[in-house]
Amino acid sequence: MPKPTIPYWHVYTDAEGVSRQKKKYLTDFHQESMGGNSGAQWNNKLTEGATRVIFSELPADFNGDWHENPAPQWIIPLSGGWWVETMDGQRTEMRTGELSFGADQGTKEGKGHRSGVLNGEPCRMMIVQFTDHPALAGGQKAPHEV
Repeated sequence: MPKPTIPYWHVYTDAEGVSRQKKKYLTDFHQESMGGNSGAQWNNKLTEGATRVIFSELPADFNGDWHENPAPQWIIPLSGGWWVETMDGQRTEMRTGELSFGADQGTKEGKGHRSGVLNGEPCRMMIVQFTDHPALAGGQKAPHEV
């Protein structure tokens, strides 16, 4: 059975302080049991360290005008959808289960990115922030590159 590949959008800050995003892939999966009599499953263990888990709902009229991600963070829509536009003009839409890793700290004038909901409907999300991992700040390295 081939290893899984999971795509995600990586939002980062380039050397000129401009936020950008590009599609990357999680590929370093290994089969293992989670313990007990559980069968083997594919796991890709990423960055360890202190994290903060936030469950959030963007309201139907949410306006995420220009801002940076407060910390390097995984953003996973649980229902609904949202969009992200970076300073380079690229706009990406994500729906339930699609992943984004936001790490656009250090942009010119703290501009970062804009974001909003799709179809005028609320978007529920799970956000996992890395609170003590400076190597991820600004997105110079993606989580699977650390």
